[in-house]
Amino acid sequence: MVKNQKKQVAFSTEVAGQVKRKLKAQKNDTSSVWSGFAVFGIVGWSITVPTLLGAIAGVWLDTGYPQSFSWTITLLLVGVVTGCAIAWKWINKENKEINQNNQTDE
Repeated sequence: MVKNQKKQVAFSTEVAGQVKRKLKAQKNDTSSVWSGFAVFGIVGWSITVPTLLGAIAGVWLDTGYPQSFSWTITLLLVGVVTGCAIAWKWINKENKEINQNNQTDE
């Protein structure tokens, strides 16, 4: 009889853990299509904005202060690199948060 009770307790514990994980997954549903689009949007804008700002500043410098090199191309590339660095930092931050949440659930 004691063996049967231990099995029931183990089964109840396992079911409770599964229910807890399922409820948390429903609460924090990040696997939807819309959340994927949101991530692409954030990453896209974090690259696009610095790139456009660099290009605009480059055009302004090319018209006001001409040099033997193109300010537009130089600052455009600086904007792309800056935007990629921002996106990389944001993705790493989000990844760490997801991993921390997963570890606290286990």
